[in-house]
Amino acid sequence: MLLPTLLALLSILPAAFAAWGYSDDGGNFVIDTGASLVVKVSKSNGDMTSIVYNGIQYNGQSGKNSHVESGLGASTVSITQYSSPAVIKVSIIYGTLKHWLVFRQNMPNVYIFVNKKDDSVTVQRYIVRIPDGVFTRQSTDTDWIPDGASTIESGDVNADASGNTYSKHYTGLKYGRTIDYDYVGYTKSGAGIFMIRCNREKASGGPFFRSLQRRGGGGVDLYDIYWYSMGHTDPMRYGLHGYSTLAFTTGGAPASSLFAKNTDTTWVNNLGIDGWVPTSGRGSVAAVGIKNMKAGFQYVAGLSNTNAQYWSVSDSSSGYFKIKDVLPGTYTLTIYKGELEVVTQSVTVTAGNALALNSITPSDPQDTTAIWRIGDWDGTPKGFLNFEDTPMKPTYMHPSDSRLKSWDPSNFIVGTTSINGFPGYLWQDINNDHLIYFRLNAAQIASSATLRIGMTEGFIGGRPMISINSWTPSLTPAQNQGGTRSLTVGTYRGNNKMLTWTVPASAWLTNPSDWQILKLSVITGSTGSGFLSGGVSIDAIDLI
Repeated sequence: MLLPTLLALLSILPAAFAAWGYSDDGGNFVIDTGASLVVKVSKSNGDMTSIVYNGIQYNGQSGKNSHVESGLGASTVSITQYSSPAVIKVSIIYGTLKHWLVFRQNMPNVYIFVNKKDDSVTVQRYIVRIPDGVFTRQSTDTDWIPDGASTIESGDVNADASGNTYSKHYTGLKYGRTIDYDYVGYTKSGAGIFMIRCNREKASGGPFFRSLQRRGGGGVDLYDIYWYSMGHTDPMRYGLHGYSTLAFTTGGAPASSLFAKNTDTTWVNNLGIDGWVPTSGRGSVAAVGIKNMKAGFQYVAGLSNTNAQYWSVSDSSSGYFKIKDVLPGTYTLTIYKGELEVVTQSVTVTAGNALALNSITPSDPQDTTAIWRIGDWDGTPKGFLNFEDTPMKPTYMHPSDSRLKSWDPSNFIVGTTSINGFPGYLWQDINNDHLIYFRLNAAQIASSATLRIGMTEGFIGGRPMISINSWTPSLTPAQNQGGTRSLTVGTYRGNNKMLTWTVPASAWLTNPSDWQILKLSVITGSTGSGFLSGGVSIDAIDLI
Protein backbone atom coordinates (compact mmCIF):
# COMPACT_ATOMS: atom_id res chain seq x y z
CA MET A 1 0.00 0.00 0.00
CA LEU A 2 2.88 2.36 0.73
CA LEU A 3 4.32 2.36 -2.81
CA PRO A 4 1.01 3.13 -4.57
CA THR A 5 0.38 5.92 -2.07
CA LEU A 6 3.82 7.45 -2.73
CA LEU A 7 3.33 7.17 -6.46
CA ALA A 8 -0.04 8.91 -6.17
CA LEU A 9 1.49 11.73 -4.15
CA LEU A 10 4.33 12.14 -6.63
CA SER A 11 1.85 12.36 -9.48
CA ILE A 12 0.29 15.49 -8.03
CA LEU A 13 3.50 17.27 -7.04
CA PRO A 14 3.98 19.11 -10.39
CA ALA A 15 0.51 20.61 -10.13
CA ALA A 16 0.79 21.56 -6.48
CA PHE A 17 4.41 22.72 -6.55
CA ALA A 18 4.89 23.69 -10.19
CA ALA A 19 8.29 25.18 -11.06
CA TRP A 20 9.26 28.20 -13.09
CA GLY A 21 8.77 27.56 -16.79
CA TYR A 22 6.15 27.05 -19.45
CA SER A 23 4.24 24.29 -21.18
CA ASP A 24 1.91 23.95 -24.13
CA ASP A 25 -1.61 22.61 -23.56
CA GLY A 26 -2.46 22.65 -27.25
CA GLY A 27 -4.40 25.91 -27.36
CA ASN A 28 -2.35 27.98 -24.92
CA PHE A 29 1.11 28.58 -23.65
CA VAL A 30 0.97 27.99 -19.89
CA ILE A 31 3.46 30.08 -17.91
CA ASP A 32 4.21 29.37 -14.26
CA THR A 33 6.05 32.27 -12.66
CA GLY A 34 7.10 30.23 -9.63
CA ALA A 35 5.35 32.88 -7.52
CA SER A 36 1.85 31.38 -7.22
CA LEU A 37 0.83 32.99 -10.53
CA VAL A 38 0.02 30.79 -13.53
CA VAL A 39 -1.09 32.43 -16.79
CA LYS A 40 -2.39 30.91 -20.00
CA VAL A 41 -1.85 32.83 -23.23
CA SER A 42 -3.83 31.86 -26.33
CA LYS A 43 -1.67 30.59 -29.17
CA SER A 44 -4.19 31.88 -31.67
CA ASN A 45 -4.72 35.53 -30.63
CA GLY A 46 -2.52 36.39 -27.62
CA ASP A 47 -5.37 36.80 -25.12
CA MET A 48 -4.67 35.91 -21.51
CA THR A 49 -7.27 33.15 -21.24
CA SER A 50 -6.53 32.22 -17.63
CA ILE A 51 -4.87 34.16 -14.79
CA VAL A 52 -4.68 32.06 -11.63
CA TYR A 53 -3.09 33.44 -8.48
CA ASN A 54 -2.98 31.28 -5.37
CA GLY A 55 -5.57 29.00 -6.91
CA ILE A 56 -8.11 31.75 -7.72
CA GLN A 57 -9.12 32.59 -11.30
CA TYR A 58 -8.80 36.32 -12.07
CA ASN A 59 -9.66 36.28 -15.77
CA GLY A 60 -12.85 36.16 -17.77
CA GLN A 61 -16.27 37.74 -18.16
CA SER A 62 -18.98 36.11 -20.27
CA GLY A 63 -16.45 34.50 -22.57
CA LYS A 64 -14.28 37.61 -22.86
CA ASN A 65 -10.62 37.52 -21.85
CA SER A 66 -7.88 40.01 -20.98
CA HIS A 67 -6.26 41.59 -24.04
CA VAL A 68 -5.33 44.59 -26.12
CA GLU A 69 -8.38 46.70 -27.03
CA SER A 70 -11.25 44.18 -27.33
CA GLY A 71 -9.05 41.36 -28.61
CA LEU A 72 -6.78 41.20 -31.62
CA GLY A 73 -8.12 38.26 -33.59
CA ALA A 74 -5.96 35.67 -35.34
CA SER A 75 -2.32 36.48 -34.62
CA THR A 76 1.13 34.94 -34.85
CA VAL A 77 2.03 33.89 -31.31
CA SER A 78 5.40 32.51 -30.18
CA ILE A 79 7.25 32.00 -26.93
CA THR A 80 10.89 32.38 -25.87
CA GLN A 81 12.59 31.55 -22.59
CA TYR A 82 15.76 33.30 -21.42
CA SER A 83 18.10 32.10 -18.71
CA SER A 84 19.81 35.41 -17.94
CA PRO A 85 17.75 37.23 -16.98
CA ALA A 86 15.25 34.49 -16.14
CA VAL A 87 12.42 35.65 -18.38
CA ILE A 88 9.67 34.11 -20.51
CA LYS A 89 8.48 36.28 -23.39
CA VAL A 90 5.31 35.65 -25.36
CA SER A 91 5.34 37.53 -28.68
CA ILE A 92 2.11 38.40 -30.51
CA ILE A 93 2.04 39.89 -34.01
CA TYR A 94 -1.21 41.18 -35.47
CA GLY A 95 -0.77 43.06 -38.72
CA THR A 96 1.55 45.97 -37.99
CA LEU A 97 0.96 45.65 -34.23
CA LYS A 98 3.52 43.93 -32.03
CA HIS A 99 2.63 42.92 -28.49
CA TRP A 100 4.50 41.10 -25.76
CA LEU A 101 3.53 39.52 -22.44
CA VAL A 102 6.62 39.01 -20.33
CA PHE A 103 7.13 37.02 -17.12
CA ARG A 104 10.04 37.06 -14.64
CA GLN A 105 11.00 34.17 -12.46
CA ASN A 106 9.55 34.22 -8.92
CA MET A 107 7.62 37.44 -9.53
CA PRO A 108 3.78 37.44 -9.49
CA ASN A 109 3.55 39.95 -12.32
CA VAL A 110 2.78 40.20 -16.04
CA TYR A 111 4.73 42.85 -17.93
CA ILE A 112 2.72 44.20 -20.87
CA PHE A 113 4.29 45.83 -23.97
CA VAL A 114 2.36 47.12 -27.00
CA ASN A 115 4.01 48.62 -30.09
CA LYS A 116 1.50 50.43 -32.28
CA LYS A 117 3.21 51.21 -35.58
CA ASP A 118 0.35 53.03 -37.28
CA ASP A 119 -3.42 53.46 -37.24
CA SER A 120 -4.18 50.29 -39.20
CA VAL A 121 -4.93 48.56 -35.89
CA THR A 122 -7.14 50.20 -33.25
CA VAL A 123 -5.25 50.30 -29.96
CA GLN A 124 -6.54 52.52 -27.17
CA ARG A 125 -6.08 50.31 -24.09
CA TYR A 126 -5.08 47.09 -22.43
CA ILE A 127 -7.96 45.64 -20.44
CA VAL A 128 -7.90 42.99 -17.72
CA ARG A 129 -11.34 41.42 -17.25
CA ILE A 130 -11.91 39.97 -13.79
CA PRO A 131 -14.85 37.61 -13.13
CA ASP A 132 -17.91 38.74 -11.24
CA GLY A 133 -17.87 37.89 -7.54
CA VAL A 134 -14.10 37.85 -7.04
CA PHE A 135 -14.15 41.31 -5.48
CA THR A 136 -16.94 43.19 -3.74
CA ARG A 137 -17.94 46.80 -4.12
CA GLN A 138 -16.73 49.28 -1.49
CA SER A 139 -18.67 52.40 -0.51
CA THR A 140 -16.00 54.63 -2.08
CA ASP A 141 -16.13 52.84 -5.45
CA THR A 142 -17.77 55.54 -7.56
CA ASP A 143 -16.57 53.71 -10.69
CA TRP A 144 -18.48 50.54 -9.73
CA ILE A 145 -22.15 50.47 -10.72
CA PRO A 146 -24.24 49.19 -7.79
CA ASP A 147 -27.05 46.71 -8.36
CA GLY A 148 -30.34 48.37 -9.24
CA ALA A 149 -28.83 51.66 -10.46
CA SER A 150 -30.55 52.98 -13.57
CA THR A 151 -28.87 54.41 -16.66
CA ILE A 152 -29.07 58.19 -17.01
CA GLU A 153 -26.58 58.94 -19.81
CA SER A 154 -25.14 57.13 -22.83
CA GLY A 155 -25.32 53.67 -21.28
CA ASP A 156 -22.34 54.24 -18.98
CA VAL A 157 -23.57 56.69 -16.32
CA ASN A 158 -25.97 55.41 -13.68
CA ALA A 159 -27.87 56.73 -10.66
CA ASP A 160 -29.34 54.98 -7.63
CA ALA A 161 -32.67 55.75 -5.98
CA SER A 162 -31.04 58.48 -3.85
CA GLY A 163 -29.70 60.30 -6.89
CA ASN A 164 -26.08 59.29 -6.28
CA THR A 165 -24.31 58.73 -9.59
CA TYR A 166 -21.76 56.16 -10.76
CA SER A 167 -19.74 55.51 -13.89
CA LYS A 168 -16.60 53.77 -15.05
CA HIS A 169 -15.39 57.32 -15.77
CA TYR A 170 -15.75 58.48 -12.15
CA THR A 171 -12.28 57.71 -10.78
CA GLY A 172 -11.58 61.18 -9.40
CA LEU A 173 -12.30 60.19 -5.81
CA LYS A 174 -9.72 57.41 -5.59
CA TYR A 175 -7.19 58.10 -8.32
CA GLY A 176 -7.57 61.44 -10.07
CA ARG A 177 -5.28 62.60 -12.87
CA THR A 178 -2.53 60.56 -14.49
CA ILE A 179 0.11 62.43 -12.51
CA ASP A 180 -1.66 61.56 -9.24
CA TYR A 181 -1.53 57.77 -9.36
CA ASP A 182 0.93 54.97 -10.11
CA TYR A 183 -1.51 52.09 -10.07
CA VAL A 184 -5.17 51.17 -9.86
CA GLY A 185 -6.58 47.96 -8.50
CA TYR A 186 -8.79 45.92 -6.21
CA THR A 187 -8.09 44.18 -2.94
CA LYS A 188 -9.72 41.66 -0.65
CA SER A 189 -8.55 39.57 2.25
CA GLY A 190 -5.43 37.74 1.10
CA ALA A 191 -5.23 39.14 -2.43
CA GLY A 192 -4.74 42.28 -4.45
CA ILE A 193 -4.63 42.79 -8.21
CA PHE A 194 -3.22 45.99 -9.66
CA MET A 195 -2.55 47.61 -13.02
CA ILE A 196 0.62 49.64 -12.62
CA ARG A 197 0.50 52.19 -15.40
CA CYS A 198 3.25 52.54 -17.97
CA ASN A 199 5.35 55.70 -18.13
CA ARG A 200 2.81 57.17 -20.59
CA GLU A 201 5.66 58.13 -22.92
CA LYS A 202 3.68 57.18 -26.02
CA ALA A 203 0.23 57.87 -24.57
CA SER A 204 -1.71 61.12 -24.87
CA GLY A 205 -3.33 63.72 -22.67
CA GLY A 206 -0.42 64.97 -20.58
CA PRO A 207 -0.01 64.89 -16.79
CA PHE A 208 -3.52 66.07 -15.95
CA PHE A 209 -5.43 63.63 -18.12
CA ARG A 210 -8.48 61.98 -16.55
CA SER A 211 -9.80 58.81 -18.10
CA LEU A 212 -10.92 55.22 -17.61
CA GLN A 213 -8.89 53.38 -15.01
CA ARG A 214 -11.25 50.75 -13.61
CA ARG A 215 -14.83 49.56 -14.03
CA GLY A 216 -17.00 47.61 -11.62
CA GLY A 217 -20.36 45.90 -11.97
CA GLY A 218 -20.96 42.53 -13.65
CA GLY A 219 -17.29 41.75 -13.18
CA VAL A 220 -14.53 44.30 -12.81
CA ASP A 221 -11.97 45.67 -15.25
CA LEU A 222 -8.55 47.23 -14.98
CA TYR A 223 -7.24 49.45 -17.78
CA ASP A 224 -4.09 51.06 -18.98
CA ILE A 225 -5.24 53.67 -21.48
CA TYR A 226 -2.87 54.47 -24.34
CA TRP A 227 -4.98 56.95 -26.26
CA TYR A 228 -8.45 58.29 -25.61
CA SER A 229 -9.79 61.49 -27.11
CA MET A 230 -11.85 62.54 -24.09
CA GLY A 231 -11.52 66.27 -23.57
CA HIS A 232 -8.14 66.81 -25.21
CA THR A 233 -6.62 67.22 -28.65
CA ASP A 234 -3.24 65.59 -28.11
CA PRO A 235 -1.94 63.55 -31.03
CA MET A 236 -2.18 59.78 -31.13
CA ARG A 237 1.43 58.74 -30.67
CA TYR A 238 2.91 55.67 -32.31
CA GLY A 239 5.59 53.37 -31.00
CA LEU A 240 6.14 51.24 -27.92
CA HIS A 241 3.75 51.58 -24.99
CA GLY A 242 5.28 49.89 -22.05
CA TYR A 243 5.56 48.48 -19.97
CA SER A 244 2.43 48.24 -17.86
CA THR A 245 2.58 45.74 -15.02
CA LEU A 246 -0.26 43.51 -13.92
CA ALA A 247 0.80 42.80 -10.35
CA PHE A 248 -0.55 40.51 -7.63
CA THR A 249 -0.06 40.74 -3.87
CA THR A 250 -1.40 38.96 -0.82
CA GLY A 251 -3.58 41.98 -0.07
CA GLY A 252 -1.17 44.87 0.38
CA ALA A 253 -0.25 47.62 -2.07
CA PRO A 254 2.18 46.79 -4.86
CA ALA A 255 5.87 47.49 -4.25
CA SER A 256 6.86 51.04 -5.18
CA SER A 257 9.87 49.58 -7.02
CA LEU A 258 7.39 48.48 -9.71
CA PHE A 259 6.15 52.02 -10.40
CA ALA A 260 7.12 53.47 -13.77
CA LYS A 261 8.95 56.37 -12.11
CA ASN A 262 11.06 54.03 -9.95
CA THR A 263 11.52 50.75 -11.75
CA ASP A 264 14.87 49.38 -12.93
CA THR A 265 14.37 48.57 -16.61
CA THR A 266 17.79 47.15 -17.43
CA TRP A 267 16.41 43.59 -17.45
CA VAL A 268 14.47 44.46 -20.64
CA ASN A 269 17.46 45.66 -22.65
CA ASN A 270 18.35 42.34 -24.31
CA LEU A 271 14.89 40.85 -24.83
CA GLY A 272 14.48 42.01 -28.42
CA ILE A 273 11.44 44.20 -27.71
CA ASP A 274 10.94 46.24 -30.88
CA GLY A 275 11.00 49.95 -30.04
CA TRP A 276 12.67 49.55 -26.64
CA VAL A 277 15.22 52.29 -25.95
CA PRO A 278 17.53 51.72 -22.96
CA THR A 279 18.54 54.47 -20.57
CA SER A 280 21.84 54.89 -22.43
CA GLY A 281 19.90 56.02 -25.49
CA ARG A 282 18.00 58.71 -23.61
CA GLY A 283 18.71 62.11 -22.11
CA SER A 284 17.35 64.43 -19.44
CA VAL A 285 16.31 68.03 -18.79
CA ALA A 286 16.75 69.85 -15.47
CA ALA A 287 16.33 73.44 -14.32
CA VAL A 288 17.85 75.27 -11.36
CA GLY A 289 14.44 76.49 -10.35
CA ILE A 290 11.27 78.43 -11.15
CA LYS A 291 10.94 82.06 -10.10
CA ASN A 292 7.80 83.87 -9.00
CA MET A 293 6.10 80.72 -7.72
CA LYS A 294 2.78 81.28 -5.96
CA ALA A 295 2.12 79.68 -2.59
CA GLY A 296 -0.50 76.96 -2.57
CA PHE A 297 0.04 75.85 -6.16
CA GLN A 298 1.85 72.82 -7.50
CA TYR A 299 4.25 73.52 -10.37
CA VAL A 300 4.83 70.81 -12.95
CA ALA A 301 7.35 70.71 -15.79
CA GLY A 302 6.29 68.85 -18.92
CA LEU A 303 7.87 67.90 -22.23
CA SER A 304 5.86 67.03 -25.31
CA ASN A 305 6.06 66.61 -29.05
CA THR A 306 4.22 64.40 -31.52
CA ASN A 307 6.48 61.49 -30.59
CA ALA A 308 6.52 61.44 -26.78
CA GLN A 309 5.47 63.15 -23.53
CA TYR A 310 7.01 63.40 -20.03
CA TRP A 311 6.60 65.40 -16.83
CA SER A 312 7.99 65.98 -13.36
CA VAL A 313 6.74 67.80 -10.26
CA SER A 314 8.94 70.75 -9.33
CA ASP A 315 10.37 71.26 -5.87
CA SER A 316 7.81 73.22 -3.87
CA SER A 317 10.41 75.66 -2.52
CA SER A 318 12.96 76.23 -5.29
CA GLY A 319 11.12 75.00 -8.35
CA TYR A 320 13.99 72.67 -9.24
CA PHE A 321 12.94 69.84 -11.54
CA LYS A 322 14.50 67.04 -13.54
CA ILE A 323 12.82 65.06 -16.29
CA LYS A 324 14.81 61.92 -16.97
CA ASP A 325 14.79 59.04 -19.47
CA VAL A 326 13.68 61.26 -22.35
CA LEU A 327 13.87 60.07 -25.95
CA PRO A 328 16.12 62.27 -28.11
CA GLY A 329 14.30 65.05 -29.91
CA THR A 330 13.08 68.63 -29.79
CA TYR A 331 10.26 69.24 -27.31
CA THR A 332 8.05 71.99 -26.04
CA LEU A 333 8.93 72.51 -22.38
CA THR A 334 5.87 73.70 -20.47
CA ILE A 335 5.76 74.89 -16.87
CA TYR A 336 2.33 74.55 -15.32
CA LYS A 337 1.04 76.49 -12.35
CA GLY A 338 -1.62 74.09 -11.20
CA GLU A 339 -2.78 73.02 -14.66
CA LEU A 340 -2.22 76.35 -16.40
CA GLU A 341 0.62 76.84 -18.86
CA VAL A 342 2.75 79.76 -17.61
CA VAL A 343 5.94 79.00 -19.57
CA THR A 344 6.49 77.39 -22.97
CA GLN A 345 9.85 77.13 -24.68
CA SER A 346 11.68 74.78 -27.01
CA VAL A 347 14.39 72.40 -25.76
CA THR A 348 16.41 69.73 -27.53
CA VAL A 349 17.36 66.48 -25.80
CA THR A 350 20.21 64.28 -26.99
CA ALA A 351 21.08 60.71 -26.03
CA GLY A 352 23.38 60.35 -23.05
CA ASN A 353 23.34 64.05 -22.21
CA ALA A 354 21.74 66.13 -19.46
CA LEU A 355 20.39 69.50 -20.56
CA ALA A 356 20.78 72.07 -17.75
CA LEU A 357 18.60 75.18 -17.73
CA ASN A 358 18.87 78.34 -15.69
CA SER A 359 16.00 79.48 -13.48
CA ILE A 360 12.77 79.97 -15.41
CA THR A 361 10.41 82.90 -14.91
CA PRO A 362 6.71 82.23 -15.61
CA SER A 363 4.28 84.65 -17.19
CA ASP A 364 1.38 84.39 -14.76
CA PRO A 365 -1.90 86.15 -15.61
CA GLN A 366 -2.49 86.42 -11.86
CA ASP A 367 0.31 89.01 -11.74
CA THR A 368 -1.71 91.52 -13.72
CA THR A 369 -3.47 93.96 -11.40
CA ALA A 370 -7.21 93.52 -11.80
CA ILE A 371 -10.14 95.82 -11.15
CA TRP A 372 -11.80 92.63 -9.96
CA ARG A 373 -11.15 88.92 -10.33
CA ILE A 374 -13.24 85.79 -9.77
CA GLY A 375 -11.18 82.64 -9.20
CA ASP A 376 -7.48 81.86 -9.50
CA TRP A 377 -5.65 81.48 -12.79
CA ASP A 378 -4.60 77.85 -12.40
CA GLY A 379 -6.20 75.96 -15.30
CA THR A 380 -8.95 74.42 -13.16
CA PRO A 381 -12.40 75.39 -11.82
CA LYS A 382 -11.12 74.80 -8.27
CA GLY A 383 -12.98 76.89 -5.69
CA PHE A 384 -16.06 77.57 -7.79
CA LEU A 385 -19.52 76.22 -7.00
CA ASN A 386 -19.38 72.42 -6.60
CA PHE A 387 -15.58 72.51 -6.90
CA GLU A 388 -14.83 73.54 -3.31
CA ASP A 389 -13.64 70.13 -2.09
CA THR A 390 -10.53 68.06 -2.66
CA PRO A 391 -10.97 65.93 -4.68
CA MET A 392 -13.47 68.01 -6.62
CA LYS A 393 -16.89 66.34 -6.67
CA PRO A 394 -17.62 66.72 -10.42
CA THR A 395 -14.56 64.54 -11.09
CA TYR A 396 -16.43 61.59 -9.61
CA MET A 397 -20.10 62.58 -9.90
CA HIS A 398 -22.46 63.39 -12.75
CA PRO A 399 -23.52 67.06 -12.72
CA SER A 400 -27.06 65.91 -11.87
CA ASP A 401 -25.91 64.13 -8.71
CA SER A 402 -28.14 64.88 -5.73
CA ARG A 403 -25.10 65.66 -3.56
CA LEU A 404 -24.22 68.68 -5.71
CA LYS A 405 -25.69 72.13 -5.26
CA SER A 406 -27.85 73.74 -7.93
CA TRP A 407 -25.74 74.84 -10.87
CA ASP A 408 -27.89 77.97 -11.27
CA PRO A 409 -27.22 80.10 -8.18
CA SER A 410 -28.12 83.74 -7.69
CA ASN A 411 -26.40 86.40 -9.73
CA PHE A 412 -22.79 87.10 -8.75
CA ILE A 413 -22.05 90.41 -7.03
CA VAL A 414 -18.37 91.35 -7.11
CA GLY A 415 -17.12 92.17 -3.64
CA THR A 416 -20.05 90.43 -1.96
CA THR A 417 -20.50 86.93 -3.37
CA SER A 418 -17.86 84.36 -2.44
CA ILE A 419 -16.05 82.48 -5.19
CA ASN A 420 -18.13 79.34 -4.58
CA GLY A 421 -21.18 81.38 -5.52
CA PHE A 422 -20.10 81.22 -9.15
CA PRO A 423 -20.71 78.00 -11.11
CA GLY A 424 -17.56 76.23 -12.32
CA TYR A 425 -19.48 74.81 -15.30
CA LEU A 426 -21.91 76.67 -17.54
CA TRP A 427 -24.33 75.01 -19.98
CA GLN A 428 -26.75 76.44 -22.50
CA ASP A 429 -29.69 74.48 -21.09
CA ILE A 430 -28.83 74.57 -17.37
CA ASN A 431 -27.49 77.94 -16.23
CA ASN A 432 -26.98 80.11 -19.28
CA ASP A 433 -26.91 83.91 -19.25
CA HIS A 434 -25.38 84.13 -15.79
CA LEU A 435 -25.07 87.71 -14.53
CA ILE A 436 -22.14 89.38 -12.80
CA TYR A 437 -22.74 92.75 -11.11
CA PHE A 438 -19.87 95.14 -10.42
CA ARG A 439 -19.21 98.85 -9.87
CA LEU A 440 -16.53 101.09 -11.33
CA ASN A 441 -15.17 104.37 -10.02
CA ALA A 442 -15.16 107.54 -12.08
CA ALA A 443 -11.66 107.04 -13.46
CA GLN A 444 -12.44 103.50 -14.50
CA ILE A 445 -15.68 104.56 -16.19
CA ALA A 446 -13.72 107.04 -18.26
CA SER A 447 -11.43 104.35 -19.67
CA SER A 448 -11.67 101.17 -21.67
CA ALA A 449 -10.79 97.88 -19.97
CA THR A 450 -10.03 94.31 -20.89
CA LEU A 451 -12.24 91.43 -19.82
CA ARG A 452 -10.49 88.05 -19.61
CA ILE A 453 -12.23 84.69 -19.27
CA GLY A 454 -10.26 81.49 -18.86
CA MET A 455 -11.87 78.27 -20.05
CA THR A 456 -10.42 74.80 -19.52
CA GLU A 457 -12.84 72.88 -21.73
CA GLY A 458 -15.70 73.48 -24.12
CA PHE A 459 -18.16 70.67 -24.73
CA ILE A 460 -19.54 70.30 -28.31
CA GLY A 461 -17.96 73.59 -29.28
CA GLY A 462 -19.23 75.52 -26.28
CA ARG A 463 -17.46 78.81 -25.61
CA PRO A 464 -18.26 81.98 -23.64
CA MET A 465 -20.08 84.92 -25.15
CA ILE A 466 -20.52 88.19 -23.27
CA SER A 467 -22.49 91.39 -23.17
CA ILE A 468 -21.95 94.30 -20.80
CA ASN A 469 -24.92 96.56 -20.21
CA SER A 470 -26.13 97.28 -23.77
CA TRP A 471 -22.75 96.61 -25.42
CA THR A 472 -22.30 93.32 -27.29
CA PRO A 473 -19.10 92.33 -29.11
CA SER A 474 -18.88 90.06 -32.14
CA LEU A 475 -19.52 86.34 -31.63
CA THR A 476 -16.74 84.38 -29.95
CA PRO A 477 -15.05 82.16 -32.54
CA ALA A 478 -14.88 78.38 -32.06
CA GLN A 479 -12.09 77.17 -29.79
CA ASN A 480 -9.88 74.11 -30.23
CA GLN A 481 -11.31 71.52 -27.82
CA GLY A 482 -11.92 67.79 -27.71
CA GLY A 483 -14.79 66.11 -29.50
CA THR A 484 -16.09 63.70 -26.86
CA ARG A 485 -18.04 63.96 -23.62
CA SER A 486 -16.10 65.64 -20.85
CA LEU A 487 -17.98 67.66 -18.23
CA THR A 488 -20.41 64.80 -17.55
CA VAL A 489 -17.75 62.07 -17.35
CA GLY A 490 -15.50 63.50 -14.68
CA THR A 491 -13.15 65.82 -16.53
CA TYR A 492 -12.76 69.55 -17.13
CA ARG A 493 -9.40 68.96 -18.78
CA GLY A 494 -9.48 70.26 -22.32
CA ASN A 495 -7.26 72.97 -23.77
CA ASN A 496 -6.76 76.05 -21.62
CA LYS A 497 -7.90 79.17 -23.44
CA MET A 498 -7.85 82.80 -22.34
CA LEU A 499 -10.49 84.79 -24.19
CA THR A 500 -10.18 88.57 -24.12
CA TRP A 501 -12.47 91.45 -25.02
CA THR A 502 -11.55 95.11 -25.12
CA VAL A 503 -14.51 96.86 -23.54
CA PRO A 504 -14.82 100.50 -24.71
CA ALA A 505 -15.54 103.26 -22.22
CA SER A 506 -18.82 103.81 -24.02
CA ALA A 507 -20.05 100.44 -22.71
CA TRP A 508 -20.08 101.62 -19.08
CA LEU A 509 -22.94 103.17 -17.20
CA THR A 510 -21.71 106.61 -16.26
CA ASN A 511 -22.73 106.83 -12.59
CA PRO A 512 -20.27 105.18 -10.18
CA SER A 513 -23.18 104.14 -7.99
CA ASP A 514 -24.72 102.16 -10.84
CA TRP A 515 -24.17 98.42 -11.15
CA GLN A 516 -22.49 97.41 -14.37
CA ILE A 517 -23.96 94.10 -15.59
CA LEU A 518 -21.90 91.44 -17.36
CA LYS A 519 -23.95 88.66 -18.94
CA LEU A 520 -22.04 85.46 -19.52
CA SER A 521 -23.56 83.04 -22.03
CA VAL A 522 -22.53 79.82 -23.75
CA ILE A 523 -22.77 79.58 -27.52
CA THR A 524 -22.09 76.67 -29.87
CA GLY A 525 -22.85 75.61 -33.39
CA SER A 526 -23.76 72.10 -32.21
CA THR A 527 -26.96 70.71 -30.75
CA GLY A 528 -27.41 69.07 -27.35
CA SER A 529 -29.75 69.17 -24.40
CA GLY A 530 -29.54 69.32 -20.62
CA PHE A 531 -26.07 68.56 -19.31
CA LEU A 532 -25.12 67.50 -22.84
CA SER A 533 -25.88 70.95 -24.26
CA GLY A 534 -23.02 73.27 -25.12
CA GLY A 535 -20.91 73.64 -21.99
CA VAL A 536 -17.86 75.45 -20.65
CA SER A 537 -15.53 74.90 -17.70
CA ILE A 538 -14.31 78.16 -16.16
CA ASP A 539 -10.79 78.84 -14.89
CA ALA A 540 -10.98 82.51 -13.89
CA ILE A 541 -12.67 85.78 -14.90
CA ASP A 542 -11.23 89.25 -14.42
CA LEU A 543 -11.44 92.82 -15.58
CA ILE A 544 -8.10 94.58 -16.04
